[in-house]
Amino acid sequence: MTLPAVFFDRPIAHRALHDVGAGRAENSTKAIAAAIDANYGIEIDLQLSSDGVPMVFHDYDLARLAEATGAVAQRTAADLGKIALRHDGDGIPTLAQVLAQVDGQVPLLIEFKDQDGLMGPNVGALGGAAAKLLRDYAGPYAVMSFNPHATAELKSLLPDVPRGIVTDPYRADDWPMLPATVRDHLRSIPDYADTGSCFVSHKQSDLTAEPVTTLKAQGAAILCWTVKSAEVEARARQIADNITFEGYLA
Repeated sequence: MTLPAVFFDRPIAHRALHDVGAGRAENSTKAIAAAIDANYGIEIDLQLSSDGVPMVFHDYDLARLAEATGAVAQRTAADLGKIALRHDGDGIPTLAQVLAQVDGQVPLLIEFKDQDGLMGPNVGALGGAAAKLLRDYAGPYAVMSFNPHATAELKSLLPDVPRGIVTDPYRADDWPMLPATVRDHLRSIPDYADTGSCFVSHKQSDLTAEPVTTLKAQGAAILCWTVKSAEVEARARQIADNITFEGYLA
């Protein structure tokens, strides 16, 4: 399995083409519409509501991005849809809403947020709930997660869909909640083959790391996150096959 060419022929807007100055929040329907209009690919994040509905939202807690507090997982999809996103005004969208909005116009890169808390095997119901919707989606999409256990589950749930692992140097300062043993394991990207992955999306400042260059030499597609300037983009593209960007127009 390989990542289709459509994932390389245009930059990918991180959490869609968000811009709070223009009234478009991360992962919002307005940001998605702007990305479609600009013909960018779109990266989105998934969390699960209390009633088992995949929601397009990055954080576990509502406070940073929405006009509410508390965990996303403690609210129903109906409640979340009524909560306004900061600097935007629209409610938090479901995956079903976003799939209907995108409707195959641009490629979708879908990140499943870790549901275990420690990158372990307790990945919960998010994968299964999202897969039920994605099986009927005809547009180009790929799936990925920081948690290799989630990527492995997606191999079973969506065997014909390109999948990957979101990767990182896993420094202690950036991941204080993860035990050193877990960080050391994930840093070497040892689960790439077993999960049937065909790409990684790696931190843009660490693209010369040996696990990344080794996978690239073996034929893996290399994406990266998150590029925030044209200068960083130029450096990242020396290694990466495509970028995920925000804060400027790639």
